[in-house]
Amino acid sequence: MSVQGAELQAEKLTKRFGGLVALSNYSLALHSGEILGLIGPNGAGKTTAFNLLTGVLRPTGGRIRLAGHDLTNRKPEDFAVAGLARTFQNIRLFRDLSVWENVAVGAHRGEGASWLATMLALPGVRRSEASLRERAAELLRQVGLLDLLDRRAGDLPYGLQRKVEIARALAMRPRVLLLDEPAAGMNATETQALTEMLQKMTLQTKNFSLVVVEHDMRLVMALSSRIQVIVRGELLAEGTPEQVQRNPAVIEAYLGSGRRSRPRGGLGNALA
Repeated sequence: MSVQGAELQAEKLTKRFGGLVALSNYSLALHSGEILGLIGPNGAGKTTAFNLLTGVLRPTGGRIRLAGHDLTNRKPEDFAVAGLARTFQNIRLFRDLSVWENVAVGAHRGEGASWLATMLALPGVRRSEASLRERAAELLRQVGLLDLLDRRAGDLPYGLQRKVEIARALAMRPRVLLLDEPAAGMNATETQALTEMLQKMTLQTKNFSLVVVEHDMRLVMALSSRIQVIVRGELLAEGTPEQVQRNPAVIEAYLGSGRRSRPRGGLGNALA
């Protein structure tokens, strides 16, 4: 994959924890509108890669660039300002706030009133709040939750809370959105609804890129335009979903050489 014009670029990222090498020489070039699936067995290093790409961890070696800006060793908030948003495996909503207020939190950095205006209750505060609510409503429409914008976030079913979290991340107007196990804890029906929502959203909006770390192979295969496979801290394979499903090294890494003939119908069916 060419690095020219890449929105998010990682060059030979390495992370050591004492004597343990959690990730070694990982590279990535993610372009606008692209959907990348990042997969691997438990403990493979994909979470380490994800946390490096979002500034949660600082690399032992290598560099990270977002939209041409070098963010190596910068804080997570610097990544956010540069145009990167993420969700977490464990939902982190403000449970006592309404759905639209949770989404508005993501938009507040660039669109909210100043703290002084808020303290003085200036007219601009009311205009700002109306603008934030309008922005939140549009994002909730995109994820299919417009009719729930005034509901308490903590009262929503788990799968709908996931959608609220994604809408909040989108409110930051990111260049790159990273989803950490978005289907974790969901049942099959909720996962299918999430997959369809993400497919529709990415088809409608081409001005940002998406990285998904996920164990659910059906979601990854249906959603991704490209997949990277990390095993034992190293990038084992990269390609389209079809290429990855047929890669003997990937099949062996997941199922073991003695079961290589088992995955009829592709890796997605074998591991779903």
